Amino acid sequence: MAEHDLTPRLARHLDRHLVFPLLESLQERGIYPEEEILAAKLRLLAGTNMVDYAVAIHGSLHGTDEEVPGDMAARRAEVVDRLVKLQQAGPALPPLYAFLRDPQLVQMLRPDKQYNVHMLQERFQIGPDQIEALYDDAKFLFECGSYSDAAAYLYQYRLLSTNSERSVRALWGMLASEILNRNWDAALEELNRLKEIIDAKNFSSPLNQLQNRIWLMHWALFIFFNHENGRNGIIDLFFQDRYLNAIQTNAHHLLRYLAVAVVVNKRRRNMLNELISVIQQEQRSYKDPITEFLECLYVKYDFDSAQQKLMECEQVIMNDPFLGKRIEIGNSITVPLRDEFFENARLFIFETYCRIHQCIDISVLAEKLNMRYSEAELWIMNLVKSLRLDAKIDCVSGSLIMRVNRVDVHEKIIEGLKNLNTRTYMLAQSIVQPAQAAQQAAQGD
Repeated sequence: MAEHDLTPRLARHLDRHLVFPLLESLQERGIYPEEEILAAKLRLLAGTNMVDYAVAIHGSLHGTDEEVPGDMAARRAEVVDRLVKLQQAGPALPPLYAFLRDPQLVQMLRPDKQYNVHMLQERFQIGPDQIEALYDDAKFLFECGSYSDAAAYLYQYRLLSTNSERSVRALWGMLASEILNRNWDAALEELNRLKEIIDAKNFSSPLNQLQNRIWLMHWALFIFFNHENGRNGIIDLFFQDRYLNAIQTNAHHLLRYLAVAVVVNKRRRNMLNELISVIQQEQRSYKDPITEFLECLYVKYDFDSAQQKLMECEQVIMNDPFLGKRIEIGNSITVPLRDEFFENARLFIFETYCRIHQCIDISVLAEKLNMRYSEAELWIMNLVKSLRLDAKIDCVSGSLIMRVNRVDVHEKIIEGLKNLNTRTYMLAQSIVQPAQAAQQAAQGD
């Protein structure tokens, strides 16, 4: 299933720290050889301060008996030395950190950043250089993997800094930190703040704006597939014209996640037609079993191919780091999105099949649904009751008979034209009559 793995495409638009959870997922599922995953982790770690983790990965990859490279050992000593200085307390503590660690002093800060800068300078001899150094220290902590501390430093930096460009970068850092800390509510708040900034008319160039929207959607995947309201969130964001255009321009693979969100979200079925339209437009640029399943079912009405694609969808979902999230319930492990996807996909097949057939052989439908006959019969019976369908099951023939009042399509068109003519006549009368009355009044005068 490596051919359907999106990790290489996703990683291009993620911070390197956000790639680690994806590699952990790939390692757990065994899609690639263990050595390849460990080597990829080691390459990522080369750009961070997580030297102990790098040493451990190096040992796993090359054996614990092999000596740690000299540059890695020197790097570790350098990082530990700076980390100790940064976390120390007492007289050597820089004035800004002494100020921030005193709750009574922090209460002196106001929403007005210019006031804060002048107040800190005049009363505590804390200048702009120390404020900017706070950003550098936050980035250092982030690269060490101390995401909670990094988020706290970046929050304080954004309260004080008047550097608008660095403040936006700090917000990206806060978003990454909250994602890696799995604080989904806080991460969603940072995501919305970033979106507001990116969508502002004065935000950089259109090309940079496009790139930032693509980054935002990729980072948002962590939130949308973990937050309780994420399935609505991804649909609301990805279907906005500017973001949908970004997907169709340079992020076609995100259609997989949008498609799954629409399929499993029963309350947003109204977006299905628009989704199918986009999938058709982008079929030459991107397709996988999930998008192909929807195309086979709703465009080609090819139930045999839809059945085959649905079987392939399971492996795609199970091996995707966002979709294949596993939950342990008692002694069993379940994959909620897989279960919900199949439940709704079978419902899609049933509804579509019933629209074009009046008498349905249950054994044939069971095959389309990838179910045993007894399971399909019970499933259909419950569905007919819950949806209050005008249908009955003939147990003798093993058929589902749809009792639908079918109206000839030409009669529908004629009836629609009659209604249109009536409405047009009434609209014309509402315009003509006042004009005639006004003309008659003018002639009387």
